[in-house]
Amino acid sequence: MPKRILLIEDEPGLVLTLTDRLQAEGYEVENRQDGEAGLAAALGGAFDLIILDLMLPRLSGLDVCRALRQNGGTTPILMLTARRQIVDKVVGLRLGADDYLTKPFDTMELIARVEALLRRAATPAGASNERYQFGQIQVDFRRTEVSREGKPLLLSAREFQLLRFLIDHRGDTLSRETLLTEVWGYDAMTSTRTVDVHVAWLRQKLEDNPKVPQLILTIRGLGYKFTG
Repeated sequence: MPKRILLIEDEPGLVLTLTDRLQAEGYEVENRQDGEAGLAAALGGAFDLIILDLMLPRLSGLDVCRALRQNGGTTPILMLTARRQIVDKVVGLRLGADDYLTKPFDTMELIARVEALLRRAATPAGASNERYQFGQIQVDFRRTEVSREGKPLLLSAREFQLLRFLIDHRGDTLSRETLLTEVWGYDAMTSTRTVDVHVAWLRQKLEDNPKVPQLILTIRGLGYKFTG
């Protein structure tokens, strides 16, 4: 069955170009051209990926992303932005976006990012058990849910994928390059800083004291180790 992609973008030319290219790659594509309509479609439909513009009429891409994650949505989000300020990218990622592209971009790069996000959204072979628990944290792989003592923890799709990979390789020292390649799915030369940022966010949500982590340890000069 073809993967379904929701494209939330208000530039008609870009909508046409991306829709044609994604359909040529075998994806089913639905379009919405403002934030409110995009949010309604995302909440009401079963999509495998959302491509979300940052600057939208009626409701910004950041607000759409925030609302989706607050409603428990874990569909991967690829954010498009014409802004070059790093703060916009960081805010988008922190609200739950899984990747971003800055306009203008090559459609081949977008397709590569789409493929990587869809590939990493699939359940890895290593996650043979449906659930995993460490301390007060419960992880449901099948439902893609994380909770602490029965209360849900809001993780982005990328944060969940990172946690799942760490669990599958618990006890192993994993380099930043390995994590970026295996979890993000593209060339590790892109930015290992991305890994550090997402590890910090996971620690904020999972650790009793994020400043003195006990679950996700930094192995100086090598990378990270999950001990849960």
